[in-house]
Amino acid sequence: MEKFVRIEYVGQTFSSKKGDFVALRDINLNIRKGEFISLIGHSGCGKSTLLNLIAGITAPTTGVLLCAEKEIKGPGPDRAVVFQNHSLLPWLTCFQNVYLAVERVFSATESAGQLRARTAAALILVGLRDAQHKLPKEISGGMKQRVGIARALAIEPKVLLLDEPFGALDSLTRAHLQDELLRIVASTATTAIMVTHDVDEAVLLSDRIVMLTNGPAATIGEVLQVNLARPRNRLALLDDPEYALYRAAVLGFLHQRHRSPETINDASGVLHADSEQAQLLIDTAS
Repeated sequence: MEKFVRIEYVGQTFSSKKGDFVALRDINLNIRKGEFISLIGHSGCGKSTLLNLIAGITAPTTGVLLCAEKEIKGPGPDRAVVFQNHSLLPWLTCFQNVYLAVERVFSATESAGQLRARTAAALILVGLRDAQHKLPKEISGGMKQRVGIARALAIEPKVLLLDEPFGALDSLTRAHLQDELLRIVASTATTAIMVTHDVDEAVLLSDRIVMLTNGPAATIGEVLQVNLARPRNRLALLDDPEYALYRAAVLGFLHQRHRSPETINDASGVLHADSEQAQLLIDTAS
């Protein structure tokens, strides 16, 4: 389905004592079923605000959002969110944290045995079979994030929403979980939308990278198609000239948007930079 998630002329304005604050304006984006999308941009550009709109946590001031041709009017089990903070209940085991979500969604149609089987399968999928009976305080930060991912996947969402899920982790743990996410999304064919500040993460994981302009009143500046073959191997990609071009294109856009408005040029040309230009952008922007 070419238009599985549709975002049409969406804007978001927040009211405050100092007046209205326009966070997003004229957001238009169609997302295909099974596609992995990354939202990237400087802090304050409204990435998490847009994710919250897709999740139904907040309602848009203008425009409409649809999932599978149904208008998004609030949170629902068809859209599961994984936050940077794992948000686990500390008095429940890993199994119980996942089971709680499964029970809420499927208790009316499935037996207790089926609910337990669904929970166990989700924990096995993220590699936590041996930690299922441990409390959150007994496992690492990376394992807690895996529980959060398992909880989200266990309810079989149509769309998996990830708000910087690896942002608080060390680089080695982050790399391992990125590889795990690649494997999980490939095996489940889940549509995924992720907020990130990490350029390499965006290029590694994404089918398209949506780059937002600086806020306030942020909008989509560029959309970069990432045509790297799947499955992807991070070590092999390090020497791939196409990977360097994609990375340079995103860095070029972010570098342009970081400068003062009067010095910003159209960043679209960066997307067609040759390898020599890309290497220069990497050297100057890294």
